[in-house]
Amino acid sequence: MPSPYAPSDARLVRLDGFQVEIDQAGERADIILNRPPLNVISMPQRDQLRLVFEALDEDERVRIIVVRSLGEHFSSGGNIGGFMEATPEKVSKLAWNIASPARCSKPVIVANRGYCFGVGFELSLACDFRLASETTLYALPEQKLGQIPGSGGSARLQKMIGITRTKDIVMRSKRISARQAFDWGIATECVADGELEKATDRLVDELRTFSPIAQRTAKKLLNDTEDSTLAIAIELEGHCYSRLRQSEDFKEGVEAFNAKRAPKFIGR
Repeated sequence: MPSPYAPSDARLVRLDGFQVEIDQAGERADIILNRPPLNVISMPQRDQLRLVFEALDEDERVRIIVVRSLGEHFSSGGNIGGFMEATPEKVSKLAWNIASPARCSKPVIVANRGYCFGVGFELSLACDFRLASETTLYALPEQKLGQIPGSGGSARLQKMIGITRTKDIVMRSKRISARQAFDWGIATECVADGELEKATDRLVDELRTFSPIAQRTAKKLLNDTEDSTLAIAIELEGHCYSRLRQSEDFKEGVEAFNAKRAPKFIGR
């Protein structure tokens, strides 16, 4: 059974609007949004989410991180009143906090259902894999408040789907369905609502079969080369390939392949 996360850092003991559970046998940590019915994300919660991702990144028990929610909605977005109360210095850190899943070296899966608006969408965009229930609606509704997305939403979305579709979503505060998000390449999978947890479990189990060091390397390489030229990307890929060539996991992978058995990776 998963156990509640008890971080040593006192700032994380009372988590604001979410909880963390660790399944050590499954090498999995779940970050669970828990402020029903809409799972509104507060300003302090953003700081705490960053700190939790950083702590889990260093936790040797954890191979895969899952972000999910309780209830029928992932998140309707941020606490609007918090923006008016926050200082400019505080607001300037919003994107850095919400980008913590992307900076995390481990694979991060997010399971979306219902409303996935504003910062809820931006947090999901910073994850590696987005699994969407057919009930999911994605939106960046900030234009309705006289604002723009402030936690990386428009920037990440444009990289994924291009400027035309991003303008349609951002400048019109347009909601898009899970099926459309899948067709456009935003969602990794679109599944029936009752299958979301099973799909998440399957992906966790699949990712656990790969070498941890190879997965960390692949994630960093892909993130680092997203904005690079093709020549630079190929050069960096070659360096990463060469480094992994010296790893114990690569040796194990080759030996397992030749012996026609399942490899036993150790992450080194």
